[in-house]
Amino acid sequence: MTLVAGVDEAGRGPVIGPLVVAGVLFEERDVARLHELGVRDSQLLTPAKRRELHPKILRLAKGHQVVRLSPRQIDSYVLRGQKLRKLNWLEAINMAKIIERLRPDVAYVDASDVIASRFGEQILSLIPFQVRVISEHFADRNYPIVGAASIVAKVHRDQAVAKLRAKFGDLGSGYPSDPRTVHFLEQWSAEHGAMPSFVRKSWKTIRRLGISVEGG
Repeated sequence: MTLVAGVDEAGRGPVIGPLVVAGVLFEERDVARLHELGVRDSQLLTPAKRRELHPKILRLAKGHQVVRLSPRQIDSYVLRGQKLRKLNWLEAINMAKIIERLRPDVAYVDASDVIASRFGEQILSLIPFQVRVISEHFADRNYPIVGAASIVAKVHRDQAVAKLRAKFGDLGSGYPSDPRTVHFLEQWSAEHGAMPSFVRKSWKTIRRLGISVEGG
């Protein structure tokens, strides 16, 4: 029996909320059923469709793992200033942790690094057992098992952001290009003098707006 894993993340770009990394484990013979379910890259699906597919994926999977990385964790890597040891490295570390927990024979990952092979080598260097790691750009679109991981990650991130929205009001999409998000950040800064813990203080958006990053 060959075990195959797919690993992907959700929330790499937003200035608000966690980055979520997820992995799913399947018997190789069951991977084709993901295509039958309509599993695709989470970005190509509506939120309702992702929520519908999420429990179906988990019922079919042999196992799954989810890691949520807080803005504070993200900032600690982005601000450290070490070449090849910033956000991509943080993702590689946590993808490796997920693969180690799932223990597949083969792991497909959606590469964050501009050099996909380097990203795969970084992950492989962190895993203490023999496993084949296939690291490619657009793996979430090319492999249903990575698409499944992207759905799990996105549903978990959407839930986290929904809780923030329910507590703090209209955050917008959380992306720096969203005027509603920028307005929220400016308003929060004006009222509180600094950014809250659910905002990534290392993002250029915060520095460009001249917002204080102390406190919160």
